[in-house]
Amino acid sequence: MDDVQRLLLGHAPAGVDVAGAVTQIEGWRTACHKLPTWAACDAVVYPSRLAMEQCSSEATARYKARLVGHVEGPTRLADLTGGFGVDCTMMAAAFHEVTYVERNPTLCVVTAKNFAAFGLAHVHVVLDDARNVLEHLPRQDWIVVDPARRDTTGRKMVSLADCEPDVVTLEPLLLSKARRVLIKCSPMLDISQALRQLRSVHEVHVVAVQNECKELLLICGSSPKKPTIHAVNLGADSSIESDFVFTPEEELACIPAYTDRVGHWLYEPNVALLKAGCFKLPAVRYSLQKLHPNSQLYTSDTLCPDFPGRTFEVMGASGFGKQEVKTLVGNLRKANIAIRNFPESVDVLRKRLHLSEGGDDYLFASTLSDNRHTLILCVLAHKG
Repeated sequence: MDDVQRLLLGHAPAGVDVAGAVTQIEGWRTACHKLPTWAACDAVVYPSRLAMEQCSSEATARYKARLVGHVEGPTRLADLTGGFGVDCTMMAAAFHEVTYVERNPTLCVVTAKNFAAFGLAHVHVVLDDARNVLEHLPRQDWIVVDPARRDTTGRKMVSLADCEPDVVTLEPLLLSKARRVLIKCSPMLDISQALRQLRSVHEVHVVAVQNECKELLLICGSSPKKPTIHAVNLGADSSIESDFVFTPEEELACIPAYTDRVGHWLYEPNVALLKAGCFKLPAVRYSLQKLHPNSQLYTSDTLCPDFPGRTFEVMGASGFGKQEVKTLVGNLRKANIAIRNFPESVDVLRKRLHLSEGGDDYLFASTLSDNRHTLILCVLAHKG
């Protein structure tokens, strides 16, 4: 495939849409790693670079399709903020009637072609604003909405009430039109704030892909229910590697064991757990000890094979006395350094230890339950 810059700067034959060709080349290249099913289909048409950046990945779209796919009988789904249609495409197979709504005419044209390319003739494309369509929408089994998180000046918005459409204001109307509502939110959204703003949340799904937090999903329903939180980590193949389910009340009430010594194994929770605000409960669920209330690290002398995060085998631990550190670090020339509840930055610590980045060894600087600072030398344990 031709180099994009060379194509843009070169002399194009008469009648050739160079900019359009570049959009397709760039879109395909992005899809190769983000949307492999799209990349494998020659009939797919790609939108602008911004639309490709903003659309869901295939991994997260498949996860959302699992969430909404358990409906029996004649079924309806409406995606009120369709975008490039990735979520809608993945969800459509489970429904008899699907309405895709998008206010950008170019995206509507592109996505309609792609629905046809994937054989989704039952998806009805509507060029309109979500609010306008919602007023006249027949009752659905599911409504999906992904509020725009930028204002008219392009500034990023995080609070639900500041996004468009405003799902906080629309909550009663949304629930009058559907049995369930799936709201896709910024991973930066404060979960506690969202639960205060929306009274109908049944489930919160914090979705990470290969330990990178991608989406925060809220599932709402009309019947009152205490929300459960799912901290989910997906693998590269979209498989669910871990799904830690809990309630805010469980996390608040549990009392973990704390320790002033590091055992043979060290555990670092995945980012979905941390974003979900689940700090104490993993210690209780997996019979581990927590290093400190503010140190999100756990330890044990017996291996816990199912921990949702990374597991390390501890080679040694010490305080920060000069001789202690020298004995622990020994002849190391490089290591992967991380800090957890520690007063110095990684850069400062790296200079202090005279270590370059990389290698198979890991050093965690943290704080124990008796408030002593500790340096932990370990290697990544290979599960299974």
